[in-house]
Amino acid sequence: MFKDIHYNEYTKEFLEQLPKGVFLTVKDGEKINTMTIGWGNIGVIWSKPIITVAVRYSRYTYDFINHSDEFTISIPLNGQLKKELGYCGTKSGRDVDKFKECGLSAVKGREVDTPVIGECDLFYECKVVYKQAMEPATLDQIIDEKCYSNHDYHVLYYGEIVSSYIKEK
Repeated sequence: MFKDIHYNEYTKEFLEQLPKGVFLTVKDGEKINTMTIGWGNIGVIWSKPIITVAVRYSRYTYDFINHSDEFTISIPLNGQLKKELGYCGTKSGRDVDKFKECGLSAVKGREVDTPVIGECDLFYECKVVYKQAMEPATLDQIIDEKCYSNHDYHVLYYGEIVSSYIKEK
């Protein structure tokens, strides 16, 4: 069902889908939440394969990721799940069960306790190795005005990729 891949084998596809939305999933105890992200990066830092994600303090996911110190990224590659990505990007897990409302399945992670989303095609499992709160005073003023007019800044999470795989056709 799944095939292991080198973390950078599908980097192009990941980065092309990211602005359209990918699922960031976290688990805290028995609770699972997913949200749509459109910002992030993949690369190498500290000689480790890393995915960097940005989570705002106001997000329900923020508490989850701080308690679990891991996350998964699930990526649809064939244009599917547009409606689900939209829903998970506009609704809060505080108020709704996004998995139930969107008909998404939580598939057990291979190396982390956090699941991936079974309806996607490409998966990354990550363990947080560093987190950094944004320092607003050092942010470019134009970006600050455009993206943070309400002062709801992000924390950046650097996740070491501990497993990467793709759904086999």
